[in-house]
Amino acid sequence: MESLENINLKDFLASDLYNKLLLEAGLFVLKLAACILIYIIGRKIIKYINVLFGKLMSSKGFDLSVASFLKSLVNIILTVTLLLSIVNILGINSSSFVALFASIGVALGMALSGTLQNFSGGVMILLFRPYRVGDYIQAQGQEGTVKAIHIFNTALITADNRTVFIPNGGLSSNTIVNYNEQKNRRIEWIVGVDYGTDYDKVKNIITDIIKIEKKILMEPAPFIALKTLNDSSVDIIIRVWVIKEDYWDVYFNMNEQIYKNFAAKGINIPFPQLTVHLADKQSTCEKL
Repeated sequence: MESLENINLKDFLASDLYNKLLLEAGLFVLKLAACILIYIIGRKIIKYINVLFGKLMSSKGFDLSVASFLKSLVNIILTVTLLLSIVNILGINSSSFVALFASIGVALGMALSGTLQNFSGGVMILLFRPYRVGDYIQAQGQEGTVKAIHIFNTALITADNRTVFIPNGGLSSNTIVNYNEQKNRRIEWIVGVDYGTDYDKVKNIITDIIKIEKKILMEPAPFIALKTLNDSSVDIIIRVWVIKEDYWDVYFNMNEQIYKNFAAKGINIPFPQLTVHLADKQSTCEKL
């Protein structure tokens, strides 16, 4: 004699409810498989669209700064659209989902105010253009060449080939030094010589060094003057103008030439020193 539990199980397996649940489960598995497939294909399509969009902007002569920002923005919009499509396929009410997403967005917006500030900072950077992709800038304690301007941050490549990401919010509200904004840059040196050194001789030596350096511009004219009568040295200031691309080459080469020429012509570059005068002990005692 079959038990009551076996009879109930057989009745359930033969019922319409079981068949309906089985059908729903099968449909859900199919939908889930379809969603996974759609996501994989969708990501590949988004990647292709991003590449195509980048080529289109390049062919139309878009500024690199705007191009990198728009590519990042388009990627986010397409990804969100893909996710909403998957939600619809799964049978979730998209309007309810959007309303829920908006509510969550408000709460997250308050919690992630810094992220929103970075986004608005990126928009401000694109509007007012304090720098562009390819410019060499100094900001937030970092300096380097701008590689890309994303929607939330700016990527810099430093001189030692490090990639630094700086939030756009800080960049849009703080000081930025853009070394590419002007065509020419001024280089300044302050060179100390011993007291008693012939100033005219030193000035002539520096003038000859400047004349030999072909990358130094003659307009504006180079400037040489006695700057300070310091504690241990007479300080001479040198100012010259160069094309911005030649800045470091001229800076280091002039350092080398000044040192070599001063040494060869007997001009001493002093180091900080302190002269101490000792009173004669016996004379001091006699006075007392």
